[in-house]
Amino acid sequence: MATTTNMLARQPTEFDYADPTKFKFSIQKLPKVEFFTTAANLPGINLGESIFPTPFKSIPVQGDDLTFDNLEISFIVDQQLENYRELHQWLVGIGFPKARTQFSSFRKDESQTFPTPDAVNNNPVGVQAMYGDATLTVMSAKNNPVMEVRFSDMYPVALSGLAFNQQETDVSYLTATATFTYKLYEMFTI
Repeated sequence: MATTTNMLARQPTEFDYADPTKFKFSIQKLPKVEFFTTAANLPGINLGESIFPTPFKSIPVQGDDLTFDNLEISFIVDQQLENYRELHQWLVGIGFPKARTQFSSFRKDESQTFPTPDAVNNNPVGVQAMYGDATLTVMSAKNNPVMEVRFSDMYPVALSGLAFNQQETDVSYLTATATFTYKLYEMFTI
């Protein structure tokens, strides 16, 4: 049985292109970073492959383990460095460079600022206090939301440095880049 395809039915109905300047990034744990975000990426995703050996040519077979690239955002640093410090404190809380108490203190402080179900139910503070959720909202040409990309259980893995320079000839504001890893992201049409 042959399959017939109507070529006219396969034509696109929308001819608008995605504009890289039409987005909004929000992250629950970093309200001061959210406002100043100037760039964010939609990370790549990789399924990978397995190789089935044969006496002739090895045959690639689809993999079963998804790998997500890291999420990176860039943001303008405010005058008091509050948004930079928000991220810095999150990293220090996870990495506890001076003492183990930094880790437990951060978990306790974060559980009260951003309560998890464990903290609300008066159970011991869970590890969830170390994670956050974020949303990348893609906008149309008319600034209407068309899609949300929701990142779950994310945490920072890197924060760029800040370069101060007395010899700048024009005012260019400090920007920083933060890199996050996460459990997964899902896309939802609005």
